[in-house]
Amino acid sequence: MSNPLMRRLALGFAACAGLLGASSAGAVTAPILVVEVDSGKVIYAQGATDPWFPASITKLMTAYVALDLVRQGKVSLDSLITISAAAAAEPPSKMGFRPGTQLTLDNALKIIMVKSANDVAWAIGENLGGSIEGFSALMNETAARIGMRESRWTNPNGLPDARQWTSARDMAVLGRALIRDFPDSRGLFSISAIQFGKSIMANHNGLLGRYAGADGMKTGFICSGGFNVVSSATRNGRRLITVVMGQPSARERDLKASDLFDYGFGQSTGWTAQTLESLPASAISEPPDLRPYICDRKKPMPVDEGPGAIAGNTDSSNAQILAAAALPGSALALATLNNGAMRGRALPARAPLQPIPVWIGRDPAEGAIALNAQAEADKAERAQTAAAARKARLDTVAARREAAKEARQAQMKADPKTSEGKKPEPKKALARGKSAVPSTASAYAPVEATPVMEGAPKLKVNTLRKPAAKVQPKAAKPEAKAETTPVKAATKSATKSAAKPAGRSAKAAEDE
Repeated sequence: MSNPLMRRLALGFAACAGLLGASSAGAVTAPILVVEVDSGKVIYAQGATDPWFPASITKLMTAYVALDLVRQGKVSLDSLITISAAAAAEPPSKMGFRPGTQLTLDNALKIIMVKSANDVAWAIGENLGGSIEGFSALMNETAARIGMRESRWTNPNGLPDARQWTSARDMAVLGRALIRDFPDSRGLFSISAIQFGKSIMANHNGLLGRYAGADGMKTGFICSGGFNVVSSATRNGRRLITVVMGQPSARERDLKASDLFDYGFGQSTGWTAQTLESLPASAISEPPDLRPYICDRKKPMPVDEGPGAIAGNTDSSNAQILAAAALPGSALALATLNNGAMRGRALPARAPLQPIPVWIGRDPAEGAIALNAQAEADKAERAQTAAAARKARLDTVAARREAAKEARQAQMKADPKTSEGKKPEPKKALARGKSAVPSTASAYAPVEATPVMEGAPKLKVNTLRKPAAKVQPKAAKPEAKAETTPVKAATKSATKSAAKPAGRSAKAAEDE
């Protein structure tokens, strides 16, 4: 990266430092850290101790506290977790369980690691800590015990809270502690997907199944903190943890993490390398708020959902601002911060998912019964909702009719002459002495109702007689020419024959 470009990036980032909440000591950088798991030695670090909003990587802390309580014998993985009304009300991502639903702690941990369900994480906190405040106290106590220095916890799911923050260094410390202290639970952080009933939900971690050797751990996203990930990978028996925070999209977050893994596996740590404990404290007093840059109202809301996130394309105008000017170091490490190099890149296609079944209740059989009962309850609720909506529509129509009726009555009282309730007067008789005909009279009358002249042929009863045709003018020329049918032609020929004895010519007869 050339010096002029470095200066432009630094100046641009310094210009927006005030907007990002940076201190006067310098510009805010996106935290990045690569560390060796066994030794705790740092391979690459940038802003590693800066405070940052963690989002759902908080659930790694929730998992550690829960597993630690299991290790102490206070609970077991088979202990039932009950979903409260408060837990059910938490916003997505969530499972959507009804209040009163129960599931084992083991299934609850799998769900929060894969689906990142906020309702289930909240329920874990309430059930294991007695309350969210009680569980948060356990989180803070545990964090201090395992060597996390910059973290402050107030909830178990990572939803936005201005009082809750962590650092890239602390998340690396937590990742190492999970791998070291709970070796039997390492598979919890590498599940590619879970299956609940007929639904299959893929892990949000875009590195799993795409980057060779990736085996955990957790992603997170909120507008104020951007896209974060704590990821682990193993190659030739050597395990690294990479922490990437504050990225503008899931795609860039995952691509940068994969580049940092490539770089880290190509480096060796000597005895002079920094350790997590020796990283200097940050000069920033509080986390920056990235909401104006990550969640621009003019663009669609970013998402961190499932395997498709990494395949998306991003062209954020704030990409260079969010990818801060890097500290001096390797050309490869600098390239991971150049958002222009991210365009057009993508990781390989994801390997086939291997879903792990989860259920509610103590076992799958009990879970199936509970699911059937819940399905029936949902069906009844939908029917009740539909009936209520139908009744509301009928009530609305009845109210409108009643209002229209009252309006007509008011109009009749105000002006009876022009009201709609007044019957119309019968029409006056037509000219030439004809009397008015009742509206029920038919145009054709039965013969029995008509006087019959003496000598006239009788008609059958109930037959109708058409009105008499109008008298045609004598020998009308147009009608004579209009006769074209065979019957009319025969009548015309007979008329001509009768006219010849009278001494008239055919032309004269035709003229008549």
